[in-house]
Amino acid sequence: MQIGAVIVAAGMSSRMGDFKPMLNIGSISIAQRIVATFHQAGVSRIAVVTGYNAQQLERHLANSGLVFLRNEAYATTQMFDSAKIGLSYLRDKCDRILFTPVDIPLFTALTVQKLIESGAPLCCPVCKGQTGHPLLIASSLLDSILSDSGERGLQGAISRCGAEMTRIEVEDPGILHDADTPEDYKALLAWHNKQLIRPEIGVSLSREKPFFDEKTAMLLSLVDETGSVRRACERMQISYSGGWNIIRALESQLRFPLLERSQGGASGGESRLTERGKRLLVCYDRYSAALREQAKNLFDEYFGDEL
Repeated sequence: MQIGAVIVAAGMSSRMGDFKPMLNIGSISIAQRIVATFHQAGVSRIAVVTGYNAQQLERHLANSGLVFLRNEAYATTQMFDSAKIGLSYLRDKCDRILFTPVDIPLFTALTVQKLIESGAPLCCPVCKGQTGHPLLIASSLLDSILSDSGERGLQGAISRCGAEMTRIEVEDPGILHDADTPEDYKALLAWHNKQLIRPEIGVSLSREKPFFDEKTAMLLSLVDETGSVRRACERMQISYSGGWNIIRALESQLRFPLLERSQGGASGGESRLTERGKRLLVCYDRYSAALREQAKNLFDEYFGDEL
């Protein structure tokens, strides 16, 4: 089952008085923390919808293996419009999709895992009687949500999608803490200082040096999806030459071709993954998921009583 995530970060942060996604919580930014939590929970395909200060935020997150989508009309549209951009993109790529605005950064990977493991087509976390984020939405519900009138935003569209919201009880006040105002941000910092230590796993394949990681896997996946190395690089905010350098170095290390390339034509050339390249991605995704699960179990075994 393929799990994706949408992070909406297109707003102007007018009530905060500063650009929320790049404010720090501890040693990393709000946006980086949400991405790290999703990655820790095993979510591999994450779309970030940008708008205000888009280029700055995309550069800030450029090395995180993300897909960037823009709401160019961010100044005159609502969060639901940004949500639809992200959900539309992932609709035919993932079975279930997590959704959160960027200003709720402290929910835990355990909460994300509980939502995924619930099996519910539509669910949200609940802590001490209050609902929070992220939401989990089955792709089968997206036609209804994306065609909705938008009355009362995403919440209204979800209430009319034909599925009942399943409430998943969690012991995670982080699902409730947002960063809408400077006062909210101070409360976030105070909550962050009380959080437990957690393991984070990054999976790389190496010979003499690492040559294949999550960023590389995302680049290959996007090349196959778009049919273009250039468009894949644009989605990830890396240079075209840099993208080709990654691919050539990877093929050199693996010693087999990853791309099938066609030249010219009215619409230009096209690049797709070879069958062996596709199998490589599947193996990497499964291996990464298994390692994360094992790392969680080992962390609980060795550190559970101490931390």
